[in-house]
Amino acid sequence: MGKKGLVQHRRYTEEFRIEAVRLSESVGASEAARRLGIPEGSLWNWIRRRRVGKLEPGNHAAPVKRTIAEVEAENARLRGELESARLDLEIVKKAAAYFAKESR
Repeated sequence: MGKKGLVQHRRYTEEFRIEAVRLSESVGASEAARRLGIPEGSLWNWIRRRRVGKLEPGNHAAPVKRTIAEVEAENARLRGELESARLDLEIVKKAAAYFAKESR
């Protein structure tokens, strides 16, 4: 992946941070951080920001307005990607079954 010792800085949206804090309230901070693949320290910082009122829903991002044609085009693209992924998975399953037979 990356070079050893090199720290990668990720940017998270405010919506993601709010949802991560919400998840931590139901399953605990450690479990939420593990599930989301984020550093636990970052999640604790977001929890502290939420407690003092600096991380509030609805303050930062306005919903994106898209036309029906744009939504339908994205939906068609995503359906195509899903079908491709399903086909790839089917091929991998068949290959795994084949190689499992060969190793016996």
